[in-house]
Amino acid sequence: MQDFIISMLPSFMMGILARIYMIRIDQRQYPSYPQGLISHFTLGIIAAFLGAVALPALVEKEFGAVTFLAVAAQQFRDVRSMERESLDNIEPTELVQRGTAYIEDIAKAFEARNYMVILTSLSTSLTIYCVRIIYTNVYVEVISGIGVGTIVMLFLKFILMRQSIRQIGEVKSAKMVFDGPILLVNDVIITNVGLDATKEFYLKYGLAAEIIPRDENAIETLANVGQGQTILHNIYVQLGIKRDSDDVEYIPFAKRNLETGTMIIICIPLIKDENLLLESIKGTPVLETAKRKTLDKNSLKKSFRRN
Repeated sequence: MQDFIISMLPSFMMGILARIYMIRIDQRQYPSYPQGLISHFTLGIIAAFLGAVALPALVEKEFGAVTFLAVAAQQFRDVRSMERESLDNIEPTELVQRGTAYIEDIAKAFEARNYMVILTSLSTSLTIYCVRIIYTNVYVEVISGIGVGTIVMLFLKFILMRQSIRQIGEVKSAKMVFDGPILLVNDVIITNVGLDATKEFYLKYGLAAEIIPRDENAIETLANVGQGQTILHNIYVQLGIKRDSDDVEYIPFAKRNLETGTMIIICIPLIKDENLLLESIKGTPVLETAKRKTLDKNSLKKSFRRN
């Protein structure tokens, strides 16, 4: 195994680099700092070690080590459960909840990123081993391994990159009006507001926006209840919300216009800034579970013929 130290070290470092490359802390503060950051970084180190050691263990016929690696790799499946349980536990404390769809999307993302680290380390190690057979030169081996590992890392990053709302729809400001007790936004009925004080509060502090989908697939994606809740939570995290836990009348809304398929967002943010509201909506990720692809007429006819 000493002969594989040259391949293990670059592979291990490339795996760690891949995990660092995927960790991002933005306004949503997830993963949280510093506990969540350290937790995910530590798991990334373990994943990098597994990917770096896997090939040398196979070549040296260390089947006990291979079995141990297989068992250790299966533990990364528990990462999803760990993330889901952690977010479920804090969900009741959120003024605007993430929703089960967003929680599941986050959990799957962190599980996949550990597999990305393993594949990056393994591809680096495999490249160094193959180059060593053809051309025995330490520098060429290491440079080739790092090059292939970087390509794999960037490719996996591209695959795991999620769409945002700005890619599936156009986000515009909208105007709130009251027709008696009925709150309307672009002719869409939002809710019934009885108290005059509540009406004044909405008109003074409230903001509204409209998401116009670009195609039929976007219409169906925005129709997902979990996607609407994700948008509201993202607004709350970045702009705050002017309500307390018992202020039911000030809950933010995500309503569909059933005639056009557009989505109306209305909220009372702590920071009343239309530009920030639009940017927070545009930057909201599109959930993997919310994506839809509608059938066109030709595809629908073909599916009926097959059945």
